[in-house]
Amino acid sequence: MPAQCDLPMTQDFILANASLVLPGESVTGSLVVKDGMIRDIATGSNVPTGAIDCGGDIVAPGLIELHTDNLERHIQPRPKVDWPHNAAILAHDAELASTGITTVFDAMRVGSIPSGKGRYLKYARELASELLALRADDALKISHFLHLRAEVCSETLVEEMEEFGPEDRVGIVSLMDHTPGQRQFRDISKLEAYVKGKLSLSDAEFTNHVAQLKALRETHGDHHETEAVAAAKRYGAVLASHDDTTEAQVKVSAGHGISMAEFPTTLEAAKACHAQDIPVIMGAPNLIRGGSHSGNVAAHELAEAGYLDILSSDYVPAALLLAAVRLSEQWGDWAKGLATVTCNPARAVGLDDRGEIAIGKRADLIHFAMLGGAPALRSVWSKGARVA
Repeated sequence: MPAQCDLPMTQDFILANASLVLPGESVTGSLVVKDGMIRDIATGSNVPTGAIDCGGDIVAPGLIELHTDNLERHIQPRPKVDWPHNAAILAHDAELASTGITTVFDAMRVGSIPSGKGRYLKYARELASELLALRADDALKISHFLHLRAEVCSETLVEEMEEFGPEDRVGIVSLMDHTPGQRQFRDISKLEAYVKGKLSLSDAEFTNHVAQLKALRETHGDHHETEAVAAAKRYGAVLASHDDTTEAQVKVSAGHGISMAEFPTTLEAAKACHAQDIPVIMGAPNLIRGGSHSGNVAAHELAEAGYLDILSSDYVPAALLLAAVRLSEQWGDWAKGLATVTCNPARAVGLDDRGEIAIGKRADLIHFAMLGGAPALRSVWSKGARVA
């Protein structure tokens, strides 16, 4: 993993009379934060002089987001609109902080198709450099790592991945295979609706788009997968699969050394992941909506079957905490539900300094109340600094 250093302005404080979500249990208690770290934990509803009285509200670890496309939404708020990148990064950072996310792995596509009507161009190296420069200037509220989405159906994946190295805080590399007719878009009608809406393609142009992607997979797919796996090792990053659908695909992923499975599309694939000890990530919007927008397996089905380990906000940052609360209610266990957005993702990517309320851990914390069945955030701290 990349170096785990962040430089916020820290504060010393005590949170008291709170429902603390600890590893494996929830208790009424208090905690002491000093120099950005959790220094002490006590049980009971006592409120020491000078402490912040939480009034019985919930205090949990800050949320850890492993896969979000939110930064891309900020740099391109409309098709063909390129928003000033520094402003977009700062707005993205502030938005995540406001939703309780204190560590994020910002997803950026690597692998482009510069030719054709449905073309898309490279952007990741420039955007990553701008983000890392803002981090170096201590301009960001929360902790940022990179998540490179390696598109195997592309023309330029290898050269784009060569532009990154171990110094770039690349924490995750995911293998993305968007070949039409399999994985996320086994139902090509779902792909057709999505792509035509996004790129304004005619019927003929969509047919050509599908043919182009299939040709790219045939020509480059296996080589691109091999190179992406090698690049992840070079970066020191965790390797993730994406949209595994069959037991056979999970077997291939396991052979690559996959450490987590993003958004498996079937119960079969999720079950196979657990048989291989591969944690399963599902989308919080899927859980909240009650199903996948692509017609794939519903997150709540995997939760009921015991195959859901980690939640990702995917394309709605505010969904992360709400979905964890829904899981807590579904399972009847606050510690287990909140673990899907705190300690479980931390363990999956090797961050052992956060994700739990425990002595010696980073003071990444959220304080929220439940109002009408929804979590209402009161405060968010990143390494002891209040950021929302």
